[in-house]
Amino acid sequence: MAKIDLDKMLEKIKSSQWSLSDVDWDAPGAELITAEQWPKLKAFMADLMWIEHVGARAFAAMAKKAPDDTLREIYTYFHAEEQRHANAEMALMKRWGMLEENELPEPNNNLRLVIEWLDRFADDQPVYVLGTVVPMLEIALDGALCKFLLETVDDPVCHQAFELINNDESRHLGVGFTVMEMQGHGKTYRELARMVAQLMDPRLILGIASYFPLLNKMRDNIIEMGLPEEKLYAAMQKFEKIGGRSEDGRRNPWFQIIKYHGRFVVDRGNRFYHKPIDALVKVTDAIPRRAFPAVPSWVREITYQTTA
Repeated sequence: MAKIDLDKMLEKIKSSQWSLSDVDWDAPGAELITAEQWPKLKAFMADLMWIEHVGARAFAAMAKKAPDDTLREIYTYFHAEEQRHANAEMALMKRWGMLEENELPEPNNNLRLVIEWLDRFADDQPVYVLGTVVPMLEIALDGALCKFLLETVDDPVCHQAFELINNDESRHLGVGFTVMEMQGHGKTYRELARMVAQLMDPRLILGIASYFPLLNKMRDNIIEMGLPEEKLYAAMQKFEKIGGRSEDGRRNPWFQIIKYHGRFVVDRGNRFYHKPIDALVKVTDAIPRRAFPAVPSWVREITYQTTA
C-alpha cells in the first residue's frame, strides 16, 4: 500500500459516493440464509453494524481536530460513509427478517460503554490517538470480519453491498496509514514523554477500560461464529506490516502501542492479559440496561431506509 496524495484521494472519495438505493434489497437470495446460520448471523450483524457506527463517531471527532482542511473534509466524508455502512448492514438484517419495522438492534453492553465514552470524550482526544486505533479496527473488519461473512453467506445482495462497503474501507485504510506515517514524522523524545502523559489522562483511561473488554468479547464472538484464529493473526500482521512499512510509521509511538496490544488480543494463550480482561467482560455483561444513560441522539441517525 503506497503512501497516498491526500488531495487526489479527496477527489476520488467525492467521485465514489453511493447510496442504499443503488442496491436492490428485494432481489432474490435472502432465502439462502439457513436456519442454522440465522441466530448467530443476527448477533454478528448487529455487532458489526454498531462497530461501523462507532467508527463514524470517531471520524466525526477526528474531523474536528484534523490538522488541515483536506484531511478535515476527508474525515467528514468518512463519517458519512461509516454511517452508510451501518445502514446497509441494517438493511441486510431487515432483508433477512432479523428486524421488525423501525426496530434498532440493541448494542451489547461493551459496545454501549464505548458509545457512551465516544459521546462524552472523543472530541477531546488528540487526532493521532483515534487516528491509530481506527485503522487497526478497520483492518480487522476488512481483513477478517467482512471477508469471513462473504465466505459464509451466499446471498448475492450481501456480496453486492459489501463490495461497495469494502471499496470505501480500502480508502479509509489508505488514508489511515498515510496519516499514521505523518504522525510519526520527526518524533522526538519530548513528544514521546507527552504521549506518556496523555496515557495518564483519566478520560483516556476510561476509554481503554471500555475498549479492551469490547475487543475480547468481539474476538470470542467471531471465533464462535467459525472464523479461523489464523485469520485474526493475519489481519494483525497486515496492520503491523503496513503500519511499519516506513521509518516514520515505525516511529509513531501509538502505532507501537496498538501493534503490541493487537498481538495480546489475538493470542488467547496469553493468560496474563486475557484473564483480567475476561473478568472485565463478565462485570460489564452484568450491568443492567437501566443503569445506562439515554442513548446519544446521534445513534438514532441509523436507518435501513434507502432514502437516508
